[in-house]
Amino acid sequence: MKILMINKFLYPNGGSETYIFKLGEYLQKIGHEVQYFGMEHEGRCVGNNIEAYTSNMDFHGGSKLSKLIYPIKTIYSSEARKKIRLVLDDFKPDVCHLNNFNYQLTPSIILEIVKWRKETGNKCKIIFTAHDYQLICPNHQLKNPITNENCEKCLGGKFINCVKGKCIHGSTVKSIVGMLEAYFWKINGVYKYIDKIICCSEFLKEKMDSNPLFAKKTIALHNFVEEVEYKEVAKKDYVLYFGRFSEEKGINTLLKACKLLPEIQFVFAGSGPLEDKINEVSNIKNVGFQKGNFLEKLIREAQFTIYPSEWYENCPFSVMESQMYGTPVLGAKIGGIPELILEGKTGELFESGNINNLTEKIKEIWQNDEKRKLYSKNCREITFDTVEKYVEKLMKIY
Repeated sequence: MKILMINKFLYPNGGSETYIFKLGEYLQKIGHEVQYFGMEHEGRCVGNNIEAYTSNMDFHGGSKLSKLIYPIKTIYSSEARKKIRLVLDDFKPDVCHLNNFNYQLTPSIILEIVKWRKETGNKCKIIFTAHDYQLICPNHQLKNPITNENCEKCLGGKFINCVKGKCIHGSTVKSIVGMLEAYFWKINGVYKYIDKIICCSEFLKEKMDSNPLFAKKTIALHNFVEEVEYKEVAKKDYVLYFGRFSEEKGINTLLKACKLLPEIQFVFAGSGPLEDKINEVSNIKNVGFQKGNFLEKLIREAQFTIYPSEWYENCPFSVMESQMYGTPVLGAKIGGIPELILEGKTGELFESGNINNLTEKIKEIWQNDEKRKLYSKNCREITFDTVEKYVEKLMKIY
């Protein structure tokens, strides 16, 4: 089978890129042909045979002329249509697998795939993996950046609320562009051409289903994880948070809880804008951003980890990773997090943003050795899809 992976970034930039690289690598390993389409960039590490990519769009720099043109190019891109047509004509894919495409590539590429199908008679499927809320919320997060509150006002296609809330970078102008883009493609009806929408959580599927068109197409399928080796390790006396040090991750609430529990040692591994606040708390050891063997050791040896997010997380890898390494998770009851934790077996949940509930839960788990040991033991039995199992399901969708 020939699969064209489509994503605006073709270099390591975030979760969707990790997804397409690992997925593409495994698909090739088992005999499928995979090529990629997206923006050109000096860090690009995958591509297509004819080297056809759109020009790089940097919204944070560029000339005055490019900044004037960007609002138009983020809604519709004739360049993206021309470039993807070159790839379609050359590669002749059986599946076009869309990922993050809004603003840089734009939904205009879907129109070109449909045009190509009609003109050539190719029955190429159009599959979309939703990594965030981009088709139902112009700022992709269902969160207002000014009030820092979760927001569902745009659901049902009421995109004017994006402007009212200045939801894109707190800017009225950028929010107008985001609103226009959302309304333009809603009226155009381009998304009816997508055959299936893969949602990485039931929560995301539920929100996508608020659009009756999408409700007929969505499938919930948690992301895959790499299989890890079981190791018997001695737990050490600390509670771990690893991830970004930012407000939407619930760090301010977690810091308050840490201060109320001076008898507990906390370890924070990560980086972000709230780092200075973290360094001020006496019972927190900040080890900075970590990865690889050192991060694995930190997770394995922790009594439990905390995932205190305050935004609509979809399928956070950190929650899965912790349990895979035999360490229970205390997670916020928000977004897709509850789907990943077997409450009372591999961890527990608390009300997101509730400092009292969080503090009580931390204290309760910390003081109960038997409960922690049981949770750790149960974690060894939990299974998430490996890339092999994920691809088995994906091929049926393809």
